[in-house]
Amino acid sequence: MRNIDHFIVGGSPAQTERFHDVWNPSTGEVQARVPLAGAALLEQAVEAAKKVQPEWAATNPQKRARVMFRFKELIEANMQELAELLASEHGKVVDDAKGDVQRGLEVIEFACGIPHVLKGDYSIGAGTGIDVYSMRQPLGIGAGITPFNFPAMIPMWMFGMAIAAGNAFILKPSERDPSVPVRLAELFVEAGAPEGLLQVVHGDKEMVDAILDHQDIAAVSFVGSSDIAHYVYKRGVAAGKRVQAMGGAKNHGIVMPDADLDQVVNDLSGAAFGSAGERCMALPVVVPVGEETAERLREKLIPAIEGLRIGVSNDPEAHYGPVVTPEHKARIEQWIATAESEGGELVIDGRGYSLQGHEKGFFVGPTLIDHVTTKMSSYQEEIFGPVLQIVRAKDFEEAVRMPSEHQYGNGVAIFTRNGHAAREFASRVNVGMVGINVPIPVPVAYHSFGGWKRSAFGDTNQYGMEGLKFWTKVKTITQRWPDGSVDDGNAFLIPTL
Repeated sequence: MRNIDHFIVGGSPAQTERFHDVWNPSTGEVQARVPLAGAALLEQAVEAAKKVQPEWAATNPQKRARVMFRFKELIEANMQELAELLASEHGKVVDDAKGDVQRGLEVIEFACGIPHVLKGDYSIGAGTGIDVYSMRQPLGIGAGITPFNFPAMIPMWMFGMAIAAGNAFILKPSERDPSVPVRLAELFVEAGAPEGLLQVVHGDKEMVDAILDHQDIAAVSFVGSSDIAHYVYKRGVAAGKRVQAMGGAKNHGIVMPDADLDQVVNDLSGAAFGSAGERCMALPVVVPVGEETAERLREKLIPAIEGLRIGVSNDPEAHYGPVVTPEHKARIEQWIATAESEGGELVIDGRGYSLQGHEKGFFVGPTLIDHVTTKMSSYQEEIFGPVLQIVRAKDFEEAVRMPSEHQYGNGVAIFTRNGHAAREFASRVNVGMVGINVPIPVPVAYHSFGGWKRSAFGDTNQYGMEGLKFWTKVKTITQRWPDGSVDDGNAFLIPTL
């Protein structure tokens, strides 16, 4: 059986007897195993990072950008390999896996412009003979703890900005699909980065705690469930670190009576069921406004959902593939049962789905549940699977309240032809990212990603200029060059400009 090693300086000696199985979700078979290390291995990685980071920080931004450019070219050249490797461990279809890589690559492209975005501010003549300027400097060593659902995109969101800004970076990816993060680190060294600048360590809670407690790691970025995000935030901040911790979501799609329902159904099919719903920006709740809208939408949704093709990850005709593990499949099916027991109408039941020739695969059929209410636990919690719930709103005001009052505040979308309604909704809704006729409103790389409420802990978003702020600290210099005269009378006064 294949072993997936750590990627650290000095090799990756077996410092643990604990391992985690890496499944092939399409076949239901274990294809590899990954070691679960802890503080001893992390210490080795940190020591290597400490040796290389000062020289990297002193490297001028143009040279750092050239490494990012070469890394970008290598990712593009190896896109098919990366996508197939990702799909084989995660289960998402290859085209969707390419999208995973591409959205991470866009942040690398933004990081190629680091000489421009690192420029500070300068004020000439802020006082008599006094100039003031600021500079952004790296924190030192950063760390990222990433989830299974985007094993290429989210690591690149983190280490792209962190390393371009002058930091070293230690990545702890999900143990469920760890091969692509290791391959990215290999390509980064091939691009010309010094060894030790980007390292990959594997582990579970023991490794996470070691990262959060290590005094030489200055900042931690996390993406995962909200309960764990809150834990990471509290423990990291208590250890004196800068922390951003992105959590779960329950994104709503508001459908106004004037919306183009054919387009809405097409968008919902991808947003709710793409990647088997294993996206924090999936759209698992649709909120039609008015009973007539609800009935028309339901009528169009049923045949569209029944027409979805489920297949193995390398099936080019499949709309989506299996979920990541047998445990996750069981969890999703339990949520479907819970929704039905709570009073939801199970219009299309995806439980017990079996793909011919791949009966052991972790497949869940597309599921549609109508007449869901805001009191149901299946509405309140994140299902993270190919399940779409219809929650009917009597009017626009109720439709605004639903996502605004939900515990999660990651993303939301509104479908309408009415510009005033869209503008009013975008202004009032208590959610961090809003789509107007855009079902998955993940911002482009030169903006930033971040939710509100229990979807994010910390004050700074991922990537873009927000990411640059997170991975750097500001130093402000006030300077005066005397002309040679001395005025001792003012030497003991607080300077004023």
